[in-house]
Amino acid sequence: MHFIPEKLDTYVVNHSQKEPELLQQLNRETYQKILQPRMLSGAYQGRVLSIISKLINPKNILEIGTYTGYSAICLAEGLQKNGALHTIDINEELEDFQRKYFNLSGYGEQIHQHIGDATTIIPNLNQKFDLVFIDADKPNYPTYFDLIINKMNSGGVILSDNVLWSGKVIEEVDTDDISTKALLKYNTLLAEDPRIETVLLPIRDGLTISRVI
Repeated sequence: MHFIPEKLDTYVVNHSQKEPELLQQLNRETYQKILQPRMLSGAYQGRVLSIISKLINPKNILEIGTYTGYSAICLAEGLQKNGALHTIDINEELEDFQRKYFNLSGYGEQIHQHIGDATTIIPNLNQKFDLVFIDADKPNYPTYFDLIINKMNSGGVILSDNVLWSGKVIEEVDTDDISTKALLKYNTLLAEDPRIETVLLPIRDGLTISRVI
């Protein structure tokens, strides 16, 4: 969804860093072989994730929602040489697809895959994180925040994707729309929690940057 005029959006994309060749290949193969390819972060947002990670230069990254591994590779571009990225996804059928591209990216040894329910995996991760990217099932966003906030280093950053939810956050909510209700709760939580400072950016479907104080 474009929140600015399409011609202006095209100009923005054309004057931003280009998508690396490996990620172009990952993008194409995802659309050819994998269900729901729109879940992919995509070229422009991928470059946004990459440059944020490079600015932070994190030692430890946590990603909640791997899908085909596109965003994990973008985030790994900013890792310290001895750093690690832990990525969690519930779909075990995508594990081999992800691993193929992780190894091709050159970050394969630094990227650790976890398959299963993130709400049970996160409590067993003993690291403190400098950067977290949340891009998974929307009803659990508030739960994920509660699970990670005490695992963040001071000055660490939490990125949250799809927080505008195709504009549904400003529309009348259907009674059975669990995802939109959860995102409304989550966006309020991020705006009001005194442990973080938050800016919501209208990038693609909405990306929130929250810095831990």
